[in-house]
Amino acid sequence: MGENGKMNPRIEWQEAGQQHTADWRSEAGVPPHGKIVIGDDRLGADAAWRLISDGTAVLWRGDWQNARKLLLTLTTRVDRLPRTGKRPVTAAESFARHRQVQGRRAGLLGLLLVPLKADFTIPLRRAQDVKQACSEAYELATEDSVVSLRELLAVVSAHEWRKKGIPVPAIEGRIYPHYGVFSPVRGEYVDLVAKAPLPSNCELAFDIGTGSGILAAVLARRGLQRVVATDQDARALQCATENVQKLALTATVEILKADLFPPGRAPLVVCNPPWVPAQPSSPIEYAVYDPDSQMLRSFLEDLANHLTPKGEGWLILSDLAEHLGLRSRQQLLDWIAKGGLRVVDRLDVRPQHPKVSDRTDPLHAARVAEVTSLWRLVVADAAVC
Repeated sequence: MGENGKMNPRIEWQEAGQQHTADWRSEAGVPPHGKIVIGDDRLGADAAWRLISDGTAVLWRGDWQNARKLLLTLTTRVDRLPRTGKRPVTAAESFARHRQVQGRRAGLLGLLLVPLKADFTIPLRRAQDVKQACSEAYELATEDSVVSLRELLAVVSAHEWRKKGIPVPAIEGRIYPHYGVFSPVRGEYVDLVAKAPLPSNCELAFDIGTGSGILAAVLARRGLQRVVATDQDARALQCATENVQKLALTATVEILKADLFPPGRAPLVVCNPPWVPAQPSSPIEYAVYDPDSQMLRSFLEDLANHLTPKGEGWLILSDLAEHLGLRSRQQLLDWIAKGGLRVVDRLDVRPQHPKVSDRTDPLHAARVAEVTSLWRLVVADAAVC
């Protein structure tokens, strides 16, 4: 049972002739596995591959370091699997195939499981200390649990990023991302917000869907007297709050739990919604995938009601979805017009992340063409600021 009293899913297995049960952890919402065998250092990669290929999970009881090595070997085999089915013709078909492959990969690699004690220690030989990492990612536990090794390593990786932080020149400091909160590793959208001309007499701004708090911090560093940053995800709210405190911006930035807009109006409303209209498969993907462009459309539909008469809305959005055939430019323009808005300017920048030059990436053609834009929007009948 979690600290909020909610019952966690339970996973059951047979071991040494006895029935065992524990809490089941899965950030992606994968249900507890039904077929489970015990594995240790005697289990070779070939045998482990046969088991997971058959949909059988392996609960590891051997050496921790050997479990990590086995996961690396299995990852190599998964990545070498042939792509079956009809060859994609359109960009949308390529994206669908890409998501299918990602799902298959996650499903197979998620079948290597490890035990986790209630105090977040790993009861395996040569196990690393993951207590702090788990306490940052999970609720306090009262029961032992089982988790996929892949997820646990992601928790540890997030902890390392949180410890060292990500340097962001625009805020003259670092952002410390939390597990489950999108990291501002793509700096081009941050630079757009740092350089776009502010509306006249702009002392207040709303940052919608703040995540790590990065854009709220940028606006505060630009001299705004007050920034109200909203989010509805508990991890994001905690992350943004801690970042604002570490940057000594608590006098300027207010973190507020809200579904999109806070009460009132502002001369500047900024939003960096998820860029790709697709279904997320885990909580962290909600920062990337926006089913049916729900957040984007909701922002544009209600933006005019939260702008002052001469205010601006800044929409930060990549056109990757357009190059993937998932949303057209005309759809976006129609949603802007339907919200009673018009475009007064658009600032563009091309991404510089490593995938742009990775020709083996199945989405390479779309990534090469991608442009990230800051759309300056005003109420349709308002004068240009």
